Amino acid sequence: MTPESNDKPHATANSLRARDFSHAWRALRHRNFRLFFGGQSISLIGTWMTRIATSWLVYRLTKSSLLLGTVGFAGQIPTFLLAPLAGVIVDRIDRHKVLVWTQTLAMLQSFALAWLTLSHHINIKEVLALSVLQGFINAFDMPGRQSFMVKMVEDRADLSNAIAINSSMVNMARLIGPSLAGMLIAATNEGWCFLVDGVSYIAVIVSLFLMVLPKTEEQRHESTMIAQLREGWSYVAASAPIRTILLLFALLSLMGWPFMVLMPVFAVQVLHGGPHTLGFLMGAVGVGSLISALSLVMRRSVRGLSRMIPIAAVIFGVGLISFGLSTSFFLSMPLMLITGIGMMQGLTSSNTIIQTLVDEKMRGRVMSYYTMAFVGMAPFGSLLAGALAHLIGAPRTVIVSGVACILGALWFWTQLPAMRKEMRPIYERLGIVPQRNVPVEESAES
Repeated sequence: MTPESNDKPHATANSLRARDFSHAWRALRHRNFRLFFGGQSISLIGTWMTRIATSWLVYRLTKSSLLLGTVGFAGQIPTFLLAPLAGVIVDRIDRHKVLVWTQTLAMLQSFALAWLTLSHHINIKEVLALSVLQGFINAFDMPGRQSFMVKMVEDRADLSNAIAINSSMVNMARLIGPSLAGMLIAATNEGWCFLVDGVSYIAVIVSLFLMVLPKTEEQRHESTMIAQLREGWSYVAASAPIRTILLLFALLSLMGWPFMVLMPVFAVQVLHGGPHTLGFLMGAVGVGSLISALSLVMRRSVRGLSRMIPIAAVIFGVGLISFGLSTSFFLSMPLMLITGIGMMQGLTSSNTIIQTLVDEKMRGRVMSYYTMAFVGMAPFGSLLAGALAHLIGAPRTVIVSGVACILGALWFWTQLPAMRKEMRPIYERLGIVPQRNVPVEESAES
């Protein structure tokens, strides 16, 4: 065998790896998405710094797990109440302008929080009021952002990859932001985290202005907003896959994800640490979430993701139960990593499937219900978690949350056959799966 023939298999393997890598990041070939990716990568680090700083500020001011939950409730209940109406508005107007406005208002909110904290005028009432303002902004920002994704990626085939890359970006920020916040709070105070967040919004605002978008004719809407609101609800209710995913999502948001608001309690009372401990715990969640998101970036198709959702919910639930039982920092860190993997795998898989299935004209309204399930149920969960932690303690509260997540996953698994039956024709029409003249049960998994 010649030296050239020996080298050929290695060259082939290297080219395959290079092709897989380039395929994994294919959505970045779209200029608008690259701009968004760059701006958001900076902005989201500031966002996560503010989340940690807010929790620590509330706990420092009040030493109350109940008020931690109350602030979480105040910051998210506007999203629950306004999201359906916001979805209708997003479907009626320019989504690009929606994002410019929401990002600008969020920047001003962060600057206000920074000024009050650095000038030592901050109190719990002002934190509550500014949290409500942020919730109002998020009600429009989240469905607008999710609906705008398809505008940044011209090739529909790259949409699932863009969603996975976006999740990777969020979780890289989740990894960096809390760690920076923990160090900054320990060295100075929470106000500097809010100031950094305010400045970071400039990056995403600039990226939005630099985008070159195709001109679209202004659409005339003969239906009233109330009629469109009903139309959105009927569409979600009639779709078994979207309805089932959102119901599980709502349960996880109510019972599982609010464990985040109790992290200061675990850092101080259970693990006997400080802001560094809180930063490390949140960073571990970020590492797990990033690992999960990167695994989804490597996927070539949405096929198989429906089965991944209940598996991810079980992993999430087991992680929470184990974390609730742990009293060791060194054990809690890997448990938070596992929890992050389960949380993000389910979140990104659900988002990808919904974005793939939904009709374009209904995208804003459907993503508003996604926002309600993801963010809108969280205020009730935050309030419930805070109240339960006050009554039975934070560890037992997290254990109860984990059990609820596992039960939700088992219910979702029983719904999979009906979901796949409805998903198959849509996947065939989009070319995701080949058309076959066989019963749905025998076909490739959706």
